[in-house]
Amino acid sequence: MLYNWELPDWPNFTFLINKIERKLYDFAQGTGEVNALLKSLSANVRQETILELMLAEAIKTSEIEGEFLSREDVMSSIKNNLGLNKTSEIVKDKRASGIADLMINVRNTFEEALNNQVLSNWHKLLFVNNNSINVGSWRTSNDKMQVVSGRLSNEIVHFEAPPSSKVSHEMDVFFEWFNRTSPNNKQEIKDPIIRAGIAHLYFESIHPFEDGNGRIGRAIAEKAISQTLGRPVSLSLSKTIESDKEKYYQALKNAQKSNEITDWLIYFVDVALDAQLGAKKMIDFTLNKIKVFDLFKERLNERQQKVLQKMYSFGLDGFIGGMSTKKYISITSTSKATATRDLQVLENLGILVAFGGGRSIHYHLNYP
Repeated sequence: MLYNWELPDWPNFTFLINKIERKLYDFAQGTGEVNALLKSLSANVRQETILELMLAEAIKTSEIEGEFLSREDVMSSIKNNLGLNKTSEIVKDKRASGIADLMINVRNTFEEALNNQVLSNWHKLLFVNNNSINVGSWRTSNDKMQVVSGRLSNEIVHFEAPPSSKVSHEMDVFFEWFNRTSPNNKQEIKDPIIRAGIAHLYFESIHPFEDGNGRIGRAIAEKAISQTLGRPVSLSLSKTIESDKEKYYQALKNAQKSNEITDWLIYFVDVALDAQLGAKKMIDFTLNKIKVFDLFKERLNERQQKVLQKMYSFGLDGFIGGMSTKKYISITSTSKATATRDLQVLENLGILVAFGGGRSIHYHLNYP
């Protein structure tokens, strides 16, 4: 079987626009709605919503690759980078700092052309202080670059990328295509999702780095959408992708067998539409959080406020396992009787909802 890059029509991707036109229209309409919602928010609520979306993208793009980072570390890194912490907080996990710095760089430089230097810088941010791979440079090994699954004795090869000797040339052609199809250039692709979908598939098919291709590839997709929209995009593609990683990898695998990519673009626009819905939910969630603290600020003690901040910091994913008396004691260093009483007050106020009973009782935020 030949892979897409081995076919004579590579990299001239084709697709049937009539199969995705309606979905593209829905995305354009949804983009306007999300932008209008963000503009209607107060500055502090808008900033908090954007921070939560950036956090979700950073966390989920890492989880797709099997890296599970602390939400607190990533958010602290984002705020440190943006100068939003009163004093810079120490973040020991360099991976959290790296992915946070990458997210901010992608957002702040979306208008700039894509080239070798940009991707080298992104790769260095992602793998800061990593000495186990060739950081910031294309792969050079003579070994085959394969995407595999299964045990060593029974591996399944899903895809094999071009040999390292061809990577430099392939990336030069990719950069030329990406910049040529950007706004106001020779062959501009006006729809952000078509351009982002092609860019992501194109880059993943070259697989130019030893590691980090997935995260860099999703950052390229975000850059493509932002460029075409003319503003930093406010959604998390990776959150949707991570929710069904098998579907993502299967879609990529199928797309890398041919340069007719209609099915891939159908998948990709569905991801974008779901990410838009997630952005709207995040706006609602942030507004709900602000409303709770404003409405009950005189009735919440410091312990309750600290616990609620902790629970809200997990965003739409929810506080893992819910809040229990034991967890409340751990967070606030209070007695069992006080913790039980505080939680009952939060339930009576309608802020938390109780599940289970007896020793197994736990609480979730009262948010649909």
